[in-house]
Amino acid sequence: MKDSVNILGIETSCDETAAAIVRNGSQVLSSVVSSQIALHQKYGGVVPEIASRAHIEKIYPIVEEALAQSGIDKKEIDAVAIANQPGLTVALIVGLTAAKTLAMALRKPLIAINHIHAHLQSAMMDVQDLQLPAVALVVSGGHSSLYQCENILDLHLLGSTIDDAAGEAFDKVASILNLSYPGGPSIEKAAKDGNPNAIHFPRTMLGKDSLDFSFSGLKTAVLYHCCGQDMKGESRVAQMSPKEIADIAASFQAAVIDVLVRKTQMAADKFKAKTILLGGGVAANTLLRMELEEMASSTNRTLLVAPKKYCTDNAVMVASLAYQKFKANMFADMSLEAKAGCDD
Repeated sequence: MKDSVNILGIETSCDETAAAIVRNGSQVLSSVVSSQIALHQKYGGVVPEIASRAHIEKIYPIVEEALAQSGIDKKEIDAVAIANQPGLTVALIVGLTAAKTLAMALRKPLIAINHIHAHLQSAMMDVQDLQLPAVALVVSGGHSSLYQCENILDLHLLGSTIDDAAGEAFDKVASILNLSYPGGPSIEKAAKDGNPNAIHFPRTMLGKDSLDFSFSGLKTAVLYHCCGQDMKGESRVAQMSPKEIADIAASFQAAVIDVLVRKTQMAADKFKAKTILLGGGVAANTLLRMELEEMASSTNRTLLVAPKKYCTDNAVMVASLAYQKFKANMFADMSLEAKAGCDD
């Protein structure tokens, strides 16, 4: 294999249009991300059709900018990588079409990347001696998933959300509390002035040995707290003091993180993990990082967390994971399809 492998990564799974060029899996030559937060803010969540149109408008300018920033000629690209699953199908198709076109035009191989697995790669990019086995937690707006990691390319799903993902619950509770979108940062900001023990919201653990997640009941508990058990009353949020809002935010956040940490420890104990990996948008939450670090330290494990700049969707993680597949000769052909679900 060449001493220097440059991979162009493309990410359009949800509401970020991103392209990056990464050398040898860890040297980031460029990273360009166009966020759509402003487009979706008034809806309180991502609208697939709006996301797709924005990707169409942005994808090629973003790729061109990534190439320009990298300082290399497009002929020096060794492969084109694309996150083809999971995500919004109409959004994934835009990136996949662009990636196929570029791969054909440059006569370079195409590499298919699982978006969730790429989030975990963000935590491993600069690690020289990864201690295995590992347990990996991915928490974002669409996913709350636990994996057993035998090696970088061998991940086995242990549990996932059966209803609302953690990030989705943050968005919905932020909407209930009249906080800004996206909900993760606004809940965390409000929670700084609150008491996490002010309200005891439920921790849904499901079955005794279950590694699945459920946050729908927690979201509903917050709604009932604000509107009454019978939901016949008006929301009291507008009349609440900033301290009351802060207490609700802090108590909700504590409940989510408690479940995430306890489930992760259950998985780590079960599979005798030496390392815990954390990635995804919610991985930027400071309290979650602190609580997982404390748990890992108390159980003699190493915690590897994605840098905050790579927690939200980006193409660096796509290109970095693609390097591992490049070395393993794991290439895709032009029949590759976009998949909304996660099946590998």
